[in-house]
Amino acid sequence: MTAESSKIVRNASVVAGATLLSRILGFVRDLIVAFALGAGLPADAFFVAFRIPNLLRRLFGEGSLTMAFVPVFSRVHKEQGEGAAFEMARSAMLWLLLILGALTVLAIVGAKYLVLLIAPGFGDNAELMSLTVNLLRICFPYVIFICGVALCMGILNSTGHFLAPALAPCMLNIALIGSALIGYFTGNSVALFMAWGVLIGGLLQWLLQQPYLKRLGLHWRGKAELDNPGVRRMGKLMLPTVLGAAVYQINVVLGTLLASFLPVGSVSYLYYADRLVQFPLGVFGIAVGTAALPSLAKLYVEGRHDDFAKTLKQSVGLILFISLPAMAGLVSLAEPLIGLLFERGAFDAQAVSATAQALMAYGIGLPFIAMSRPLVSAFYAQEDTRTPVKVAILCLFINVGAGYLLMQHIAHVGLALAVSLSSMLNCLLLSVIMGRRTGLFPLPFASVAKSLFLSALIGAGAWFSARYDILWFALIPVWMAVYGFGSLLLKSDDARMLVNALRRRRS
Repeated sequence: MTAESSKIVRNASVVAGATLLSRILGFVRDLIVAFALGAGLPADAFFVAFRIPNLLRRLFGEGSLTMAFVPVFSRVHKEQGEGAAFEMARSAMLWLLLILGALTVLAIVGAKYLVLLIAPGFGDNAELMSLTVNLLRICFPYVIFICGVALCMGILNSTGHFLAPALAPCMLNIALIGSALIGYFTGNSVALFMAWGVLIGGLLQWLLQQPYLKRLGLHWRGKAELDNPGVRRMGKLMLPTVLGAAVYQINVVLGTLLASFLPVGSVSYLYYADRLVQFPLGVFGIAVGTAALPSLAKLYVEGRHDDFAKTLKQSVGLILFISLPAMAGLVSLAEPLIGLLFERGAFDAQAVSATAQALMAYGIGLPFIAMSRPLVSAFYAQEDTRTPVKVAILCLFINVGAGYLLMQHIAHVGLALAVSLSSMLNCLLLSVIMGRRTGLFPLPFASVAKSLFLSALIGAGAWFSARYDILWFALIPVWMAVYGFGSLLLKSDDARMLVNALRRRRS
């Protein structure tokens, strides 16, 4: 195990823990928002108003900006020193303020046209339109804060700090929970209070990063220039990453479009199934990808290409070690799990069965979707943001084509299965291309074989317990323990790497 691999495990555990906390807070937020805001006119107005800056966050913030910033910042830090790297960071922040400030002014002035673009049906309801426009004008400056947070995240991650950036989403959830409750119990407009909550949440996310940046010695008052070479390089890298994020959003839209031609309920079945698959992806997949990028970028900049290839291979092995048993659990326990979480009220047994079928189809692709995170990070670490986007566009066409063909025979399950198949192709292509570059195929076959065997074993046990209603939910920790101890008995490299890295963290 390389030193960087051990560091990735420790950092990924930090990101995963913070992300898990954020997901739990997000669930609490959804419950409280449903209680305080309901599902009427104010709710529709708020969700549309918040969707616009949130979409820009997904396109230009977190992933795109951070992925483009980290490798360039690492290179400048290595070749020119800390002072030049911090100057680049200030210059990038100056560009962000100028661009996003101008965009915010335009959005506030043209808020009505933005709303009509996203929700044209609101134009027929004057009250709904007026409220949405007002809420959007309050919410939109959130984009400035969250893109600033993304830049801070890149700086901190590059220097080995992951906790504050990973905790940032918790601040938004806390602000939204607090604003919804205050609005409700004071008898004021909950939607209006939540719009201000979005803005306050963005400010809190920004403020959370600042003490850690000061410890590094970074001060925002200092030399910055618009014509900074590092920022120019970052801008060129960022354009393909934005396109990649747009491809993902197009994928979601086209999937929904195809599902709209199927029987009523198909869109909902896919939505609820996807929510369950996204949970392990959000906690573990993103954690490993986030932790891997700075380490891979550092190795590549230092010219340690053999260590780069080995670290990538171990990162892929780690993500598969976690995601394969998650896949086994979701597939084998799909129906009882959906029933436990959603079967109440209008969500009947037929809906449970249909959603479970979609979950099984999505679940097959879980390891491949998770595996793409460290693979894409490896390309970004090499300052190559174009190749992953080209592969993503190809897989988009495969997904839509396969989805259209499969839905003719197995309805909504075909659309979910198409996502899994296109994800497999995406991983295969990225792995082959990266393997040719590094001379080492980034898939640890021996470790994966052990994980597959144990995942099949616990999956069969979980299915049997659910089939005969033998305390299936209480046995989940038992199956996790069986997988963990079995991995150690089989001398799995990934299990030993995980245990050793966590031991070092405690010591």
